[in-house]
Amino acid sequence: MTLDGIWAAVLTPCDAAGAIDVRRWVEHARRLLAQGCHGLALFGTTSETQAYSVAERQAALEAAVTAGLTPAQLMVGVGCCARSDTVALARHALGLGLTRLLMLPPFFYKNSTDEGLYRAFAEAIDGTADPRAEVLLYHFPQVSGVPVTRGVIERLVAAYPAQVRGLKDSSGDLAHTLDLIAAFPDLAIFAGADNHLLDVLTAGGAGTISAAANLNAPASRSVHDAFRAGERAAAEAGMALVRDVRATLQRRPLIPALKAIIATTSGDPAWRRVRPPLVELDGAATQALLAELAAAGWQPPAPPRAA
Repeated sequence: MTLDGIWAAVLTPCDAAGAIDVRRWVEHARRLLAQGCHGLALFGTTSETQAYSVAERQAALEAAVTAGLTPAQLMVGVGCCARSDTVALARHALGLGLTRLLMLPPFFYKNSTDEGLYRAFAEAIDGTADPRAEVLLYHFPQVSGVPVTRGVIERLVAAYPAQVRGLKDSSGDLAHTLDLIAAFPDLAIFAGADNHLLDVLTAGGAGTISAAANLNAPASRSVHDAFRAGERAAAEAGMALVRDVRATLQRRPLIPALKAIIATTSGDPAWRRVRPPLVELDGAATQALLAELAAAGWQPPAPPRAA
C-alpha cells in the first residue's frame, strides 16, 4: 500500500472508567475507512495518547488487529520520552504487522540540540532493530515543544534511508511544509493541516493526517481524488468545505469538539467522554458548533453505531 492520501488521526473513545473503549474505537475506524480514508493513524495527538499507558495501547492494538483491521491501513504513534517505551511500542506494532511508526521526539526536555534529537531517534530506530520499520518523524512543536529540525531530518535520512520514510508536519505553517517537500522529495510528507491539502498535493506531498477527518473524511477524499484525476477546478471547489470545517473546529478545544459532534450526531452520548485534563464540550457550545458546521455546508457522514 502506498504511503500517501487521506489518513485520519483517529479519536480514542473511552468508557466510564476512562479505559479505551475498544468496541467503539474499532467501529469508528471501520467507518472512517468506509468514508474514504486511505489509512488511519492510531495513538497520535488526537488520540489522547499520553493519557494511556504503553500496556493499554498495546492491548488496544491487539484487539484492533484481532477484530480485522488491516495492518497495512494503519500507522501507530510510538514516540515517548523514554527510549524503552518507544522501542516497546514499535516492536509490538511490528509484531502485529503494523510497519508504519509515527515517532515524536522525546518531548519533556525543551531546547534540545540537533545532536541530542538525532541520538534519540537513532537509538529508538536501532533499538527497534527491524528492517520492516517505516518511520514517519512527527513535527508538532506547538504541542511537543520540541521541533524536528531540517538538520535532524537530513542526518536521519542519511543514516537510515530504508527506515525513515516520511514526516508529519503539524506546525500549521504551509511554507514550512512546502520547504520540506522540496528538500526531501523521497520522503512522504504529510500535513496535519487539512486546509493545506491541495497545496501539499500540488507540491508533490503525500497528503494529510488530520483530526478533522474524523468528521470530514469524504470532503478531503473528494479533493484528493479530483486532484489525482487532473480535475483541478473540482479539487479547488472541494477545498471550500475542507477549509471551513477546519476553521470552525479550530475555534474550539479540538478533541472535545470532535467527540461532542460524534456523540450528538450518532445519539451515542458515551462518545463525549474525554480523559483529564481535557473537559467535555458543554451542550450549548456543542449546539453552536453544529450550527456553524451546518452553515458551512457540512453534513454528518454515517455515524458510529450507538451502544
